[in-house]
Amino acid sequence: MKKYLAEMMGTFAVVFCGTGAIIIDGLTNGSITHAGVAITFGLIVMTMIYTFGSNSGAHFNPAVSIAFALANRFPYRSLLPYIISQCAGAIAASVLLRILFPNDILLGATLPAGSAMQSFILELFLSFLLMLVILHAACGSKEKGLFSGIVIGGVVGLEAMFAGPVCGASMNPARSLGPAILSGHTEFLWLYLLAPLTGMALAVPLFKFMKEEVVIG
Repeated sequence: MKKYLAEMMGTFAVVFCGTGAIIIDGLTNGSITHAGVAITFGLIVMTMIYTFGSNSGAHFNPAVSIAFALANRFPYRSLLPYIISQCAGAIAASVLLRILFPNDILLGATLPAGSAMQSFILELFLSFLLMLVILHAACGSKEKGLFSGIVIGGVVGLEAMFAGPVCGASMNPARSLGPAILSGHTEFLWLYLLAPLTGMALAVPLFKFMKEEVVIG
């Protein structure tokens, strides 16, 4: 139960702070700025990794949990409880934000600025790159693991910084699920569920290939 609670609380914090920054930025006429929103997402992911990493592995993302299982780094029997915990945390965060900001229309929901296909491809690539970094950080040396929170949080912030205005840079089905349900804007939810799952799953075989030892002679 500690693992599931950690996943729920961590995902809650990511969605509450990240989408909360989007809401407050709109409410205060851009006082946080897009860069501030991207940094907020990166910082909250980093801090939650260091807070709950020893409890649950700090996935906070159903696509990450599924990719870890595909990489044989996470037991399949724990997938469903993790996903339920993550989605519950995300929805709870959006419920609280709805209570705090009842007049906000989107609640930080991820929506394409251009075509759906453009955002799908962007989300897929962003998720692919993020999972590749996560796998190498989580499965590397002990020294590398000490900096995993900084590296992963940095990648989240970087991707949100340059791609956020176009596709939302979700990379996380739970992060998109909560705001979509509470705001009623579910028309593109399929995109933000499918693209991260596909992108992160595609990162697994490349990671396995790169980790194979090269035998010379």
